[in-house]
Amino acid sequence: MTSHPDHLHLTTTDFRDSVLVEIHGDLDYAGADRLVAEVASRLSEGTAPSELRLRCAHLGAVDSMGISALLMIRRLTTAAGVRLHLDDRPDKLERLLDLTGIRDHLTGPSGEGAANRSATKDKAVSSGPIAPDTHT
Repeated sequence: MTSHPDHLHLTTTDFRDSVLVEIHGDLDYAGADRLVAEVASRLSEGTAPSELRLRCAHLGAVDSMGISALLMIRRLTTAAGVRLHLDDRPDKLERLLDLTGIRDHLTGPSGEGAANRSATKDKAVSSGPIAPDTHT
């Protein structure tokens, strides 16, 4: 069996009113449940923080289980009344969130994440018509 070089590593830091989870490596089938479990444990401890920050600067590949994990974390934070921030999102994650149509859901006003993107990456995204291109 070949080991995968980018196993998921999480570094969690508790602050007064927030929790920071730094994500290193791939958010995929092998590690997505670990991220959800880490977040769930932090939200269920006594008093939930006012915000949860996922630092994505060192995030590797993200597969469908990784997307599912992010959506589950969004559900958990919303249910707990905790603001979700996806900080330092790499371009590849931005493209994936745009392609799947979930960027605004994960980073929208109730998640407060849109204002926390790294260095002027804000751009309008149009999904365009959902129809085959007949011009080719």
